[in-house]
Amino acid sequence: MFFWGLSFIWSKIVFETYTPITTITIRLSISFTILFLYLIVTKQVEIIKKKHRSLFFASAIFNPFLYFLGEYYGLSMVSASISAIIISTIPILTPFVARKLFREKLNILNIIGLVVSFVGVLLIILKKDLTLNSSGLGLSLLVLALFSAVIYSAMVKKLTDEYSPISIIAWQNLIGFVLFLPLFLYYDFSDFLKITPNLITLISLFMLGVFGSSICYVLYAFVLKRLELTKANIYNNLTPIFTAIASYFFLGESFSAIKITGMVIVITGIILSQLKFSKK
Repeated sequence: MFFWGLSFIWSKIVFETYTPITTITIRLSISFTILFLYLIVTKQVEIIKKKHRSLFFASAIFNPFLYFLGEYYGLSMVSASISAIIISTIPILTPFVARKLFREKLNILNIIGLVVSFVGVLLIILKKDLTLNSSGLGLSLLVLALFSAVIYSAMVKKLTDEYSPISIIAWQNLIGFVLFLPLFLYYDFSDFLKITPNLITLISLFMLGVFGSSICYVLYAFVLKRLELTKANIYNNLTPIFTAIASYFFLGESFSAIKITGMVIVITGIILSQLKFSKK
């Protein structure tokens, strides 16, 4: 979640030079190249079984394809902090999906934790006068990313029963790259050839590919393999904390006492969401 929080900052930096589609395409190309090189060197390459091909393709449609379209175009219209907060509401929708697909149950403390954490998230993005000023279209695109992420997480959890987390992310990012490549070639390729990126842009792209699309997603898949879906996704609420802090230092976004209070509340909610009642 720390690196996912920073990815909103890296993306904002790259957007000053490249379009969202170009950014996504390059980011995914870096990611699947690194992951497959690792799998080849360590002799851990797993070929997708015929019965799982549709699930792999569907999961890649939701993320990275729909998720990144929603997140990146939303991020281009909305501040990094608010983008992170919309995405961090994933835990609110997750229990409904988890209950339907995996029969997961939450106790009263877990539910209170979800609510408390969400309240904290709201405090992080609200202004001092408690107003939220953002693009309606931008927020709608981020909501698309939100729903895509929830469905994607359920699909990944199913895949972790059959494949290693690194293999899952490598194949999904390769499929995502293939889906984005026609859009990149049609809309952005000619302009891409004319642009000479600066060093900061190149570093940000590399960080997005290595940390944002590779390490983060592999770690996330490891977590989904070992934790219940709802309890894993509650940690998304940490993302806006890291984004808000990084936005203050790198993008000059405001940082108030309300945000600090929100961070404390978010962490409190996450702790509550993980607790279990003892039989005593």
